[in-house]
Amino acid sequence: MKRSRNWMWREGLALVAAAVVLLSPALCRASEPGGQAAGQDGANEVVEDPAFAAWLAELRQEARGKGISEATLNAALRDIVPLAKVIELDRRQPEFTQTFWDYLELRVSDERAKLGRRLLARHRALLNRIQAHYGVPSRYLVAFWGLETNFGAHMGSFPVIQTLATLAYDHRRSQFFRTQLLDALRIIDQGHILPDAMTGSWAGAMGHMQFMPATFNRHAVDDNGDGRIDIWGSLPDAFASAANYLSDMGWRPGQTWGREVRLPENFDLTLATMEKTKGVEEWSALGVRRADGGALPRRDMDGAIVLPQGRKGPAFLVYDNFRVMLRWNRSINYALSVGHLADRIVGMPPLSTGRDAAHAPLAYQEIKEIQQLLNRLGFDAGAADGLPGPRTRAAIRDFQRAHGLPPDGYPAPELLRDLRLQAPPPPREG
Repeated sequence: MKRSRNWMWREGLALVAAAVVLLSPALCRASEPGGQAAGQDGANEVVEDPAFAAWLAELRQEARGKGISEATLNAALRDIVPLAKVIELDRRQPEFTQTFWDYLELRVSDERAKLGRRLLARHRALLNRIQAHYGVPSRYLVAFWGLETNFGAHMGSFPVIQTLATLAYDHRRSQFFRTQLLDALRIIDQGHILPDAMTGSWAGAMGHMQFMPATFNRHAVDDNGDGRIDIWGSLPDAFASAANYLSDMGWRPGQTWGREVRLPENFDLTLATMEKTKGVEEWSALGVRRADGGALPRRDMDGAIVLPQGRKGPAFLVYDNFRVMLRWNRSINYALSVGHLADRIVGMPPLSTGRDAAHAPLAYQEIKEIQQLLNRLGFDAGAADGLPGPRTRAAIRDFQRAHGLPPDGYPAPELLRDLRLQAPPPPREG
């Protein structure tokens, strides 16, 4: 039956390819990341590049060698050209880096939590069945759904094949997106979706949960048993695929993600890093308490302390499932937002500490300056890319310890001021 189905699907692709030019920019409405509609002119603009045709012919040859049918290649790749809007969005650098509070408040609101609660109740039977099978509680699936696409309201309308071809042809991350493009062609070839229905974000993320094609091929599942995996139109497939991914990444049933905590006045801030874990009882012995001041629960679990906005901001004790969330998205702010939204969906209160940390965000160029100054002072922050990752935070801690400052590793405005005072002037050119 499956073989006959795929044969009919490919025959259908061949007929479609012969009848209509697919994936024309005029047929698809572009959208910005986060579901904000982009201007039609920008979305439809194409890049005139004669060399693209030769590149595409070579890609077709590689796809044939991987077993992708001629019918699929004709239907999916016919007459496509690079999209200028995709390149523009890929090159766009943030003007400012969001603080944790700015990030959280854009993503976790009373309204979103209430809507998540209603949707959890509406789909309770489905979500309970998926939880029983995969061990991932319903509230987390709904929270991921809320953050990724606002519960399916903004799944993106870029043509995925054309988008990925644009990024694969571009020089910046060509190999990564070439792999994703071949995976997307495989999804079409297997009969899961037709090319013109395969829409997503400007970077190729797809469906209710914004899976990249490679993630789809490794982890997506046909939950409703219709022979197709439809993460765009089938909530059973979308939820089950998300749960399967989290399970494959090591989700631990019966364990929470983490919790907001209070730290004692004399807490050793060098312990506040994902790299340093202790048992819950050890953290208790060091004076860590619940956000309301109560004792931590007696659990045989290891956790790490996270300070997403420095020592003045909120503190969290996070467990193994938080690390699984980071496999979905490497941003600590993202994972904290998912965990907190999941808590709010089931009626837990807003965060109660750390509001004293509110400050204007640093500009992207200011983060780069922090990295440059740290490197000039001999504290290895890595490349000055404007992204304060673990290496930059470790360098900040080293600088803070060396100068008698609280070593929270956070790139705050006062840190930039201190670095400017300490750093020697840059070497003169010439």
